[in-house]
Amino acid sequence: MMTDLFSLKDRVALVTGGSRGIGRMIAAGFLAYGARVYISSRKAPVFEQTAAELSAGGGTCIALPVDASTLEGVRSLASALFAREPKLDILVNNAGAAWLTGFDDFPEKGWDKVMDLNLKTPFFLTQALAPALRAAATRDKPSKVINIVSIDGISVNMQETYSYAASKAGLIHLTKRMALRLAEDNIVVSAIAPGAFKTDMNTVARDHEEQVVKRIPARRVGRDEDMAGAAIYLASRAGDYVVGSTLIVDGGVTYAR
Repeated sequence: MMTDLFSLKDRVALVTGGSRGIGRMIAAGFLAYGARVYISSRKAPVFEQTAAELSAGGGTCIALPVDASTLEGVRSLASALFAREPKLDILVNNAGAAWLTGFDDFPEKGWDKVMDLNLKTPFFLTQALAPALRAAATRDKPSKVINIVSIDGISVNMQETYSYAASKAGLIHLTKRMALRLAEDNIVVSAIAPGAFKTDMNTVARDHEEQVVKRIPARRVGRDEDMAGAAIYLASRAGDYVVGSTLIVDGGVTYAR
């Protein structure tokens, strides 16, 4: 029904890196629209506090203290979820990292850490949670996987974040490949490419907003509801037919570069 187009009532969601920034915005949006939300992070005290704060606003948010940056961590996170839920309706692969160093000095660890968390983890976590996603999925109510990418994977940012941009570009393409395969199992895979939002990762937007907005056609940085709205759209019935696409949420920056 049209009236239920954006409802997430009775759906179970997992948002990685959900303790702050983009992940928290998405988790809060899901809770507001009726989902039961699990958030994971390696910083237990911080995200346990986040889970309590989000639950206080209504709904149920549960913290899973697991570092999913390694394959062992991915398996631990999947096991932690399976111990609580037989099915998973929505997976948001949001946890990520960046590394800023000039070309001549860019280190191997700045490549491996970022590529592992930003590109490798989304694939293997989706693989590990596929049984739960398949258990929840039907043709009329597919499960959802939403990969959080970046506009830096679409157009070139002048900052020397080599591994970050490469990882996000790779995840955009991986989203397409995964979408084609998992559609067979009634699992819809898509992605969101955020632009400037005030987060701990995007310190430029957070600390220099006045300068940043000059380059944004919409003349403002992203708000919590902008990110929550995009994620709710893709996670709900409204986004069931959006397969393999990347939704750009950047106020027009990508087209103005």
